Formats: sequence, C-alpha cells, structure tokens
Amino acid sequence: MKRMACVGLGLLFAFAVFPPLYSAEIADAKKEGKVVIYGSLETGTMNIIRKAFKEKSGVDIEYWWSSSTKVTDRITTEFRAGKQLFDVTLNHRPLLKIMKKEGIIGTYESPAFKFFPPEVIDREVGPAYRNVIIGILYNEAYIKPDQAPKSYEDLLDPKWKGKFVMADPTTHTTTTQWLASFPKLMGKEKADRYIKALGAQRPVLVDSITPASQKILSGEVPIGFTFTKYIVIYGKEGAKLDYVRVDKMLGDGQYFGISSKPPHPNAARLFIDYFLSEESMKILAEVGETVPRKGVFPAFKDADKIKYVEFDELDSKGFAEKSQEYRKIFFQ
Repeated sequence: MKRMACVGLGLLFAFAVFPPLYSAEIADAKKEGKVVIYGSLETGTMNIIRKAFKEKSGVDIEYWWSSSTKVTDRITTEFRAGKQLFDVTLNHRPLLKIMKKEGIIGTYESPAFKFFPPEVIDREVGPAYRNVIIGILYNEAYIKPDQAPKSYEDLLDPKWKGKFVMADPTTHTTTTQWLASFPKLMGKEKADRYIKALGAQRPVLVDSITPASQKILSGEVPIGFTFTKYIVIYGKEGAKLDYVRVDKMLGDGQYFGISSKPPHPNAARLFIDYFLSEESMKILAEVGETVPRKGVFPAFKDADKIKYVEFDELDSKGFAEKSQEYRKIFFQ
C-alpha cells in the first residue's frame, strides 16, 4: 500500500510538469531510455537539470558539452557522415538557422512556447531558453556601491583609465558582437563615439569573459564587463559582487534545436517540454541565468528590472570588419 502511494505521488509530480495528455509520450520516451544532447550550457547546470528530468520522467540525459562552434562542427560532421547521433542541441540562433537550412535541424513546437513572450520567439527556431547578459560588474570588497559607476558613460571618467577589464573585442567574438550592438542602446553616432572613448581608456584586455570575471573576483582589476550570472555563481562561494544598474543591457539569446532525425524522438520532445517548463527555468535562474520565460527571474537583486536587448547578428564578414575596426581603436 505504501509503495502504491509513492508511485501515485511520483505520477502527480510528473503531471505537474508533463500534462496527463503526454502520459503515452512519457511511456514511449522511457522505452527509448535516454535523450542525447550536444550543447554549450555549462555541464554543472545540465547535471542539475538531468537529475530533475530523470526523477520526473525516468529518462536519462547523455550530454556532450563544448563551445557552440565546436558543437555545430560535431553535429555537421556526423550529419555528413550519414549519422545523426544527437537528439537536441543547445546553441546559438545563427548556427541553428544554418543547420536548419541544411536539413540537420527539424521542427518541434512545444506546448511550453505559450509561456514565452513573442519577442523572444524566433519563427524558425522557437524561443530563447536563456539570455546571457553582459554588464558592468564590480567587487564590493574593493569598490563600494557609492563609488561605482552609475552608467556606461561613467567608465569614461579619467579615474577608471586602465582600471577596468574586458575581453579583447578583436579576438573574442561575443565581445565583438556585444560592442557592435551598442547602437541599439544609444544610437549609432553616440555608440561610435563611446566605443572610441572606451578604447582610449586603455582597459585591461583578456582572452574571454571568464578571465575577466576572475580578475574582478580576485580584486586584481575589481571592475569590468562580464556576465551578470557571475554575481550568483561566485556569490555561492562567498564573493560580494554587484552590477551597475544601467537602463538597458545587451545579451546573447541562446536557443535549442531538435534533430531532423532524432534517434530518440519521444525522449527529445519530452526533454524540450521539460526544459522550457517553469521548474527547469527556475533551476537556470537559481544559478544566475536570465531566462525569458514569463515570471522567472535570476537570483540577484533587481534582476526583474533589467531591460534586455539582444545582440545584433554578425556574419563572418561582419565579424572580420568589426575586429579590424576595434584593433585600431583598442591597440593604436
């Protein structure tokens, strides 16, 4: 009797995420045993989602992590060899669109789409599952809130010259794309002037976003541009980081795609339904991610007030041109 009660509670928990309508799909997914995912979402975060998904559905996740470019390379190589070994990919929108055009990515419209605002739903690939936002972060052990900048323009004050950190915009593509999108915040003329003035401030340049955050964390360069999610990630380790509340913040929307020929089709659809659910989105928010599902906000102060603006997409020619432009600004 006790065992029956436990089974009943398990079903209730499953139905809280997967409606009874999909009970047959859950059974079919369990027969498939697993869903194979290639993605750029951090492995630690996926491990939390994997545990929760398996408890709800009985389906395991096999996850391969790398950069979006390497994920795309692996998927494309397998496809050209006549093997589609993945079910779902978590990736950048431009790369997903290219793969969809080539017939690698298929289409699945989850019932969960209705919980995402129209502006984050791409008609080709669906909704973003997270927005990776870049802000001005600072270490409160070295800079008090009343001493911190209050705007992007405040970093142009002579007192900050050579004293803030950012990823090198001539080699780090995310930062290239971020700077190239500043006209969306302040108009083209003002953005052009701002970027030139920013270069004249001689920021400390590092290879990527993570080393920038580590310099802020250590206090070596206690302020700079990096991901807002590090407030939560490093906060769990005792660090006191905060961010500058600017009117708008730029970020990179990240999306999902289902294989055009998934080896585990029922498990793939079930995972997507769960991944976009409130429970899964709250897991992402608790580790600092900014998720676009309505009513779910990251676990740092005033996150609900952030006005998110998505990066402009750059093609290979655009990246090359901007990299050259920024080389003249930041290194001459």
